[in-house]
Amino acid sequence: MILTAYIEGIGLLGPGLDNWPGSQAVLAGQAPYQPHKTVLPAPALLPAAERRRSGAIVKLTLATGLEAISAAGLDAASLPSVFSSSGGDGENCHSICEMLASDDRQISPTRFHNSVHNAAAGYWSIATGAMTTSSVLCAFDACFGAGLLEALTQVVVDNTRSVLLACDTAYPEPLYSVRPIPDAFGIALVLAPQRSTQALAQISVSLTDASADRLDDAALESLRIAIPAARGLPLLRAIALGQDRRVVLDYLDGTHLDVAITLC
Repeated sequence: MILTAYIEGIGLLGPGLDNWPGSQAVLAGQAPYQPHKTVLPAPALLPAAERRRSGAIVKLTLATGLEAISAAGLDAASLPSVFSSSGGDGENCHSICEMLASDDRQISPTRFHNSVHNAAAGYWSIATGAMTTSSVLCAFDACFGAGLLEALTQVVVDNTRSVLLACDTAYPEPLYSVRPIPDAFGIALVLAPQRSTQALAQISVSLTDASADRLDDAALESLRIAIPAARGLPLLRAIALGQDRRVVLDYLDGTHLDVAITLC
């Protein structure tokens, strides 16, 4: 089965990749990649109380999602959403484990509040006023592929737009030793069932047993491997190159995603 949709907006934030417009030349190989720590903007749309409570994954999803939706010229409140990550908020998980390992063992109510896997989706609803459906996935290293398939399925079956927000945040030590995600990284895509004047590219996705594409730039390839959400970088690179292309993205062991990209 082939799932086909149109990309109307892109959001990107990660080490050395501050947004989609500013990163296209880097992904296309026209400018050097200069990695630096991801800077997460304050979630200005949230009320003050929620803004103080929000963690890295909330700031990341709001930054990338709103960038993609703004580029598409749409209202975030009207869009169904798909959130996908490899394991949620690493910093919050670390803090809770640290408290449980202490003599006190009293977990902060805010930490507990943010510990559920759909916390980012809840903050998204508060910030944007969205009352539409929201799906939240956790797929370990397959998070980008799983999120893309879920969002495309919604677009095709329900004949409606959807926004994919694939994000990961860093794990501090000692969790980092067993789950070495070094920094925050997120990709957001606004997907539509029909071509519009806002459409950037058509994508058609199917399953394949072919090997996943690697990036020519060694530093970008290291980023792609290090952070599960960054497995979507070959897709963004194809769009940045401005050419119709076919790429293979990581998904499950032995099963990957064949993505045909036709520019609009």
